[in-house]
Amino acid sequence: MAATDCSLTLAQLLGPNVTNSGAAASFICDQFTTSTNNFSDTKFAVDTVYLLFSAYLVFSMQLGFAMLCAGSVRAKNTMNIMLTNVLDAAAGGLFYYLFGFAFAFGTPSNPFIGRHFFGLKSIPSTAADYSFFLYQWAFAIAAAGITSGSIAERTQFVAYLIYSSVLTGFVYPVVSHWFWSPDGWASPSRTDGDLLFGTGVIDFAGSGVVHMVGGIAGLWGALIEGPRIGRFDKTGRSVALRGHSATLVVLGTFMLWFGWYGFNPGSFTKILVPYGSNNFYGQWSAVGRTAVTTTLAGCTAALTTLFGKRILSGHWNVTDVCNGLLGGFAAITSGCSVVEPWAAVICGFVAAVVLISCNKLAEKVKFDDPLEAAQLHGGCGAWGIIFTALFASKKYVNEVYGGDAGRPHGLFMGGGGKLLGAHLIQILVIIGWVSATMGPLFYGLHKLKLLRISSEDEMAGMDMTRHGGFAYVYHDEDESPTNGIQISRIKPRETSPIEN
Repeated sequence: MAATDCSLTLAQLLGPNVTNSGAAASFICDQFTTSTNNFSDTKFAVDTVYLLFSAYLVFSMQLGFAMLCAGSVRAKNTMNIMLTNVLDAAAGGLFYYLFGFAFAFGTPSNPFIGRHFFGLKSIPSTAADYSFFLYQWAFAIAAAGITSGSIAERTQFVAYLIYSSVLTGFVYPVVSHWFWSPDGWASPSRTDGDLLFGTGVIDFAGSGVVHMVGGIAGLWGALIEGPRIGRFDKTGRSVALRGHSATLVVLGTFMLWFGWYGFNPGSFTKILVPYGSNNFYGQWSAVGRTAVTTTLAGCTAALTTLFGKRILSGHWNVTDVCNGLLGGFAAITSGCSVVEPWAAVICGFVAAVVLISCNKLAEKVKFDDPLEAAQLHGGCGAWGIIFTALFASKKYVNEVYGGDAGRPHGLFMGGGGKLLGAHLIQILVIIGWVSATMGPLFYGLHKLKLLRISSEDEMAGMDMTRHGGFAYVYHDEDESPTNGIQISRIKPRETSPIEN
C-alpha cells in the first residue's frame, strides 16, 4: 500500500506532460523502497555483528575464570579445577540449548517462566535470533563458573556436572526471565507496561541475575561441604591455604577485565539506536559511557583494596588487589548504563569495603571459599543492586529503558524510593530462589555422599587421585648428559603420589 501511494503521489507531481509518468513514478518509488530496505538490513547486520562480538568477549571470560581458579588453588588440584571450568561451558551449553534459553526468554509466556524456544525451536523469530542465544549462553555459564570457585579443592566431579546442569538449565534461566524477559514480573521492559513499583528492576548486565545467583549458589555449596582440611586450626584460627600461582591469577584477572567490555556494554544488544535528532549522540555513546563506568569502578576498587589490605595486613598483596578489581566490576554491572562516571568511582570504593568486610566475616564464621567467590559476587553484587537504586540518572534511565518521563530513578538523584524498593525485593527473591533450589540440591548430594571427596584424596590432591596425574611436571630430569652432569630442572613438590 505504501509503494502504491508513493507511485500515485509522485505521478501527480510529475503531471500529465511527462511521458510515462506512472512508470517513472513506480521506478523511482521502487528505488526508494530498495534503499530503505538496504538501510534496514544494514542496521540489523551491524547490530548482529555487535552482539556476536560481545558474545565472543563474554565467552573469553571462561579463559579468565579458568586461569583465576587455577592460580588460586594449590598445584595438586590444578587439573581438577581447569576441567570443571571446561565442563561448565560444555554442560551449560547443552542444557541451556535444551531448556535454559526457553525458560529465560521463551516468549510469549507468564511472568514466572518462559515456555517457548525449547531446543531453539522457532528460532530465528522476531523475538530472538541465534546471536542472542549465544550471548545469553555465555552469561549462563559465567554464573556456573562463579559457583565452581566456591567449592574448589574438595568437591567430587559428579557433583560439578549435576549442579552446573541444574544451574544453567533451570535456576539461572528463571531468574533471568524475571528481570530481563519482556514478560518477567520484575522486568523494566514489560510489554504490558505493568512495572513493579512503576519502574521494574534495573539490573542492566546482571549484578543480581548473574553474580548474586552464582555467589549464593556457591555460598550454599561451601557451607554444606565445610572448609578444606587445614583451613582452620584446632583453635579455630584461620590458616591461609594460598594458591600456587599469582601469575595465573593476574592473567585470569586481565582476561576477565577484557571480557567485561562485552559483558556490560554488550548488554545493550544493539548499537545503531539514535537518541533524539543529534547524529553524534545515540546508543553508541551509551555503549562508550558504559565501558567508562565499568573501568572506573574496577580501578577504584583495586586501589581501595590495595591500600585497605596494606593497612590491615601490612602487605601489598596482588591477589587481594585482583579480587578487589573484580568486586568493583561485579558491583557496577547492574547500573553501568544508567549512572554517571563519577558515581562509578563511589561504586568501586564501597565494593572494595564490602569485599574486605565479607572476607573478615567469613573468617569469623569459619566459612571457606578458595576464590572468595561468594563474598565477591554475592556481596558486591548485592551492593551493586542497591547502588543502582541510589545513583541511577533520570536522563540515562529514560534513554536506555524509555517510557514515561516521570519514571522512578535513583534515590540520591531525586527519583524517590520506588526503584530502591524494587531492588530490595530483587535481592530478597534471588536469595530465596537460589537458596530454595541449590541449597536442597547440594544437601541431597551431601547425603548421597556425592558432594565431597574423601579426606585421603583431599590431602593427596585430586589431580593424582582423580585425574591420573599432576598438571605440572614435577620430575623433569634431562637424561642426556651435559659435560657428564645430569640436569634436574624442577624439584618435586610431593615425593610420593598417593594411590586412589
